[in-house]
Amino acid sequence: MMKNRMSGVYGKMGEGSANTTSSSYASTEEETEWEKRPGGMLVQKRNPNAGVSSPDVRLRVVYGAVRYEISVNSQATFGEVKKRLTAETGLQPSEQRVIFKGKERENGEFLDMCGVKDRSKLILMEDPASIERRFIQMRRNAKIQSAHRAINHVSMELDKLADQVSAIEKSVSNGAKVPEVQITTLVEMLMRQAIKLDDVGAEGDAVAQKNHQGKRVERCVETLETLKIWNGRAKPGADVVVTTQWEKFDPSPPAMAQWEIFY
Repeated sequence: MMKNRMSGVYGKMGEGSANTTSSSYASTEEETEWEKRPGGMLVQKRNPNAGVSSPDVRLRVVYGAVRYEISVNSQATFGEVKKRLTAETGLQPSEQRVIFKGKERENGEFLDMCGVKDRSKLILMEDPASIERRFIQMRRNAKIQSAHRAINHVSMELDKLADQVSAIEKSVSNGAKVPEVQITTLVEMLMRQAIKLDDVGAEGDAVAQKNHQGKRVERCVETLETLKIWNGRAKPGADVVVTTQWEKFDPSPPAMAQWEIFY
């Protein structure tokens, strides 16, 4: 009877122990997360809250003819290295390609898992697509600067022509008749500037400047066309100042009349 009771007790204890072990194992299985290393090996995923500090490593970075040395955490990713190199090179992380041991490394790869140690050498290259984009941007900037210079040159010429238009407008307003060829020539000179503006391939803010100068040409031409009409109505010779001072003198001076008496 005692044996049976003890057996029952031990049996219950055994079942409880087995259940505890089983639940503990199941709990461990649930809490464990796994990740695959770059080489394909499945390892336990790092716990960022583990509280275990990792040492920093010094990396030698070769970028063309330039050499850099940076310090990063040994468990950092190559993506974090690229962010660190942005301050040194001016290249954005998306524009960088980092080579280690002859292989380009992805942003999510860890330094220590790839075998990076203190004083390891990394090769930094600029992404070819980034080089092409920068070249296109440089050409675009050069085109914009060229457009600005051309528009500024036209603007200075228009300043001079606008002064001539103002002078003609003042003369016509005062009732003077201006030679029509002067108005026609000025219109032709303005149209030449308009043609120069049309040849300018403007981009960005240069478009607004080009349009502004184009409107200046239009206003000057319209003003001259109006002045041409008013100038045609002016009386000929109105712009000539005539003096009648000589009409007061006698055409036959008395002195000549006295000398004609003698023979």
